[in-house]
Amino acid sequence: MTASARLRRAAALTAVAAATLVTLTACAFAPTGSDAGSAPATEGALQTVAAGKLTIATGEPAFSPWVENDDPASCEGFEAAVSCAVAEKLGFSKDDIVWVRSNFDSAIAPGPKDWDMNVQQFSITDQRKQAVDFSSPYYTTTQAVVTTGTSPAASATTVAELKNIPVGVMSATTSYQVAADQLGTGKLSVFNSNDDAVAALQSGQVDAIVVDLPTAFYLAGAVLDNGKVVGQLPDSSAGGDELAYVLPKGSALTTPVSDAVDALKADGTLDELQQKWLGGTSAAPVLK
Repeated sequence: MTASARLRRAAALTAVAAATLVTLTACAFAPTGSDAGSAPATEGALQTVAAGKLTIATGEPAFSPWVENDDPASCEGFEAAVSCAVAEKLGFSKDDIVWVRSNFDSAIAPGPKDWDMNVQQFSITDQRKQAVDFSSPYYTTTQAVVTTGTSPAASATTVAELKNIPVGVMSATTSYQVAADQLGTGKLSVFNSNDDAVAALQSGQVDAIVVDLPTAFYLAGAVLDNGKVVGQLPDSSAGGDELAYVLPKGSALTTPVSDAVDALKADGTLDELQQKWLGGTSAAPVLK
């Protein structure tokens, strides 16, 4: 090889080495993932729709006792208070929560969401799990009796008293199973929907209806004139519905939110908030 050839070869090798170094350096700092144009997340930070914020959706309006005065940012009401406690466990202050509104059906529909988590008495079901994620449950419902203040059922304090009163219930539901078990079927009227049962109560066809406790609170506070939750029926083998946060399908927050809910259950916070907002005897005593 001539001297000039050796010089040309050395120059070529130097150029290749330099290009390789540039390429490796670029790869080391290039963003990864499907969104290569976005900056990488801060190490340890949770992936949320708004950086440094936790966006929580709830219903519009949101009713007591789940949210007091339709103001979830107050952290007053059972679901508002639990949500603020969950946010704190996740490392977000009350001021870091962004509250937005959504309707129930769109929240559990497939597709992208503009919130991190949604809370409005969502029951966990296998069908819904196909479209969205659920956290660990923060509350398990019981079945309750709801009526109006002028009904003969309003003063009932025992299951025995209710057995002699016409009671309505929706067919093929947990509510029906518990009502039939606790009250018997002699005075039990069965309806195709809760709306039909409510209409029967309003028209005087029945004196009370049995629904799950969240629905009872909603009906008493927002639907019925002078509505009243008489009380909860005793536990039965039928059990109740588990309420949980809805998150977008495959959300990176599902596990952290579940861990936060589990921690609040373990340290007694959920029980304390349930007693304050839902479980106190003044709100819905357990009928004897």
